[in-house]
Amino acid sequence: MAVSWTVLGSGSGGNCTALVSSRTQVLVDTGFSARETFRRMRAAGLNPEATDAVLITHEHSDHIAGLERLARLLDVPVYLTEGTREGIRQYWRDQLRPQTEPSRVEIFSPGVGFDIGDIQVLPFTIPHDALDPVGFTFTVEGIKAALATDLGCVPANVVEHLRACQLLMLESNHDLEMLRVGPYPWPVKQRVMSRVGHLSNEALAEFLRRHYDGTAMYLILAHLSEQNNHPELARRSAEQGLTERNHHRHHHLLLASQGEVLAPITL
Repeated sequence: MAVSWTVLGSGSGGNCTALVSSRTQVLVDTGFSARETFRRMRAAGLNPEATDAVLITHEHSDHIAGLERLARLLDVPVYLTEGTREGIRQYWRDQLRPQTEPSRVEIFSPGVGFDIGDIQVLPFTIPHDALDPVGFTFTVEGIKAALATDLGCVPANVVEHLRACQLLMLESNHDLEMLRVGPYPWPVKQRVMSRVGHLSNEALAEFLRRHYDGTAMYLILAHLSEQNNHPELARRSAEQGLTERNHHRHHHLLLASQGEVLAPITL
């Protein structure tokens, strides 16, 4: 059986991705309610009850909003760093929302790999304004895929982890000019543009131009801002970066959205 990758939604209103192998199904992040997550999974032909584990990248609300109820309904282990665990607790306290921590928690450390079923998982540190944020690479059945969203820049350690992937899901959050003239307060604009904020179209294009090894069959642009970006701007910028390295002919360039499930990708 092939490996499939399904982006159930990506953006500031919620993030969730499903990876399915011949023996294992995992969810990365739980930014939607449990009901909405299950609805989107079924729409994509996935069985929520077949989920074996949940992985969390960091504690911001658009990545954990449905965590407590979803983990309870599925009764599966939740994998996260100790820093993210504390960040979630702090978020719940700040929101004055009493929550029950998932009963099955597995703590991992960035740089230390582990297995979930037949999926080899390697978390790596990313630069974002959370307590201990991570991206992931997944290796299964000879396929390597990577997810790195919510990062303000692409340092050398991230570049190294993104090598030799057949699928890359990377952030292309904002167009710099749209952000500068847009409605966000200046402190928020500064945060988004910082090295621990969010990756711009221009920064992603620079990565593709200078550091990307060109191995991925699928490149997914994710976490696009609905106020400070436009899908065609993100696509055009990425295509320009790929073209300058002569990689564009070897890729399927896809855009994940907030409101719709991206059709499952079979690897």
